[in-house]
Amino acid sequence: MPRKLHNAITDVPGIRVGHAQNLEAITGCTVILCEEGATGGVDQRGGAPGTRETDLLRPMHLVEKVHAVLLAGGSAFGLEAAGGVMSYLEERGIGFNAGVARVPIVPTAILFDLAIGDASVRPDAAMGRAACEAADDGPVEQGSVGAGTGATVGGLFGPAFQMKGGLGTTSVDLGGGLIVGALVAVNCFGDVIDPESGSIIAGARKPPAGKEFADTLATLRTFVGKAITRFATRNTVIGVVATNADLTKEEASKVAQMAHNGLARTIRPAHTMFDGDTIFTLATGKKKANVNVIGAYAAEVMAQAIVNGVRAATSLGGRPAARDFTGGSPP
Repeated sequence: MPRKLHNAITDVPGIRVGHAQNLEAITGCTVILCEEGATGGVDQRGGAPGTRETDLLRPMHLVEKVHAVLLAGGSAFGLEAAGGVMSYLEERGIGFNAGVARVPIVPTAILFDLAIGDASVRPDAAMGRAACEAADDGPVEQGSVGAGTGATVGGLFGPAFQMKGGLGTTSVDLGGGLIVGALVAVNCFGDVIDPESGSIIAGARKPPAGKEFADTLATLRTFVGKAITRFATRNTVIGVVATNADLTKEEASKVAQMAHNGLARTIRPAHTMFDGDTIFTLATGKKKANVNVIGAYAAEVMAQAIVNGVRAATSLGGRPAARDFTGGSPP
């Protein structure tokens, strides 16, 4: 029987996803498990990253396989959640064989969500472990869940005029069982754009009423826009592209690099000094494929996952979501 697809990153065989969140504190984390090991790659852009175990993904480094990727809120504090993922995997005998121990390889990226909820509560080891225990290979919940719980978009005029971001996923079947999927937590300084219509889906709202889109890119040309950036919020879009293609570490990083094209199509502006945009690649190595094809479709699924995450988001922390905001261009 053909494997049932869910239009999610879990359509890639061997990939499982789990969320954990604290809705009162408005923060959370999402784990992408690949316990059999996957070739990892990374491409980090923007001026404010928060990451762990990214150097080992680059060429000329010893480790070839990773066993999970963790995406978390909590700013740099949220990196602690990776410890819970490591303990979960270690108990199952999963990790790089270092002789005296198996060391799970868990690259991690965080986003800034401290301004929306309780800044004293962040993803920790217990939350990271809870995300692992919730993981499966079925449909993936989207919107204000996991790492997308505290995600916001449109930071130009500060927290009072932001909108709600979220977590999104999608996949594409390239034929012959070759799958490319993406999962992303959308937490950007810029506006989120529908790539088909060019219209703003969610983003900075125009002061003082906040009932219309400000259009961040257009505003940056004005005297107000040039001066107001000192009030801009801290952000970061973090995500994963997964595929069952057989890729080298160099090719996996190239796919992550190309996936940023999808981010740039849907976020305007992208990769600013207020963002630490980071995309990982996981390649499980089951299907022969051309890296150019995988990279091209990595951009496509990344763009769609961003749109899906914002459209699935719900209002939290006083930030309206695209589904209930009627200002500017209708969502």
